[in-house]
Amino acid sequence: MKDRHARVPRLFVDAELRADSKLALPEDAAHHAVRVLRLRDGDAVVLFNGRGGEYEAGIALAGRGQVSARTGQRRDPERESPLQVTLVQAVSSSEKMDFTIQKAVELGVAAIQPVLSEKSVVRLSAEREEKKLARWRRVAIAACEQCGRNRLPELREAMSVDAYCRSPGPATLRLLLSPEGATGLRSLQGKIEGTVTLAVGPEAGFSDVEERLLQRAGFVAVRLGPRVLRTETAALAALSALNALAGDF
Repeated sequence: MKDRHARVPRLFVDAELRADSKLALPEDAAHHAVRVLRLRDGDAVVLFNGRGGEYEAGIALAGRGQVSARTGQRRDPERESPLQVTLVQAVSSSEKMDFTIQKAVELGVAAIQPVLSEKSVVRLSAEREEKKLARWRRVAIAACEQCGRNRLPELREAMSVDAYCRSPGPATLRLLLSPEGATGLRSLQGKIEGTVTLAVGPEAGFSDVEERLLQRAGFVAVRLGPRVLRTETAALAALSALNALAGDF
């Protein structure tokens, strides 16, 4: 007998969803349902398409790998952070970058802008970048499935720090994590609301030239205490602190 308190699995479906309808699950979702989650005919799931809202559904197995679902009513639980944070993350080595994206999504980040830094250990050709973006998107989707978010964060194409600084987007509170920062996040608490942009360097940090470019683009250098954190730790510690200061935790 199944535990009645067991969590119902969530599946991302890149398609239009409607209440009280039947749809064939796309190949990725069908594979995940049958091969990974080991779902059986009639099992309950929750479907979402990353654009808001979710639907209770029941799985139907038709053989030959074909899986369909019958949706129930739409629900609109709000699980987003009160902050709209764009994480400007310098590309780090594969496992570290995957980890950073996964946990940043769990922490409610609204957008991720990968940047290529002078000190990045990873170099991306056009073909490799396309594959990386596809992988990072899968990581973000899996994180949304796990943490309950119904809105998929925007994952942007990678660009150089210089190119990003030439067009950093709309005016917002812009924070640059730096061991040389003259202030901490707590001193900015009254300004931490609405939209925030957070820039985090690679394993060896941004170069001096890149830090100056970011500061000229409106970023304020801030530190996270007296210790120097790894790139994957720094991003997540800062996101957690921002959420705490904004009342999300």
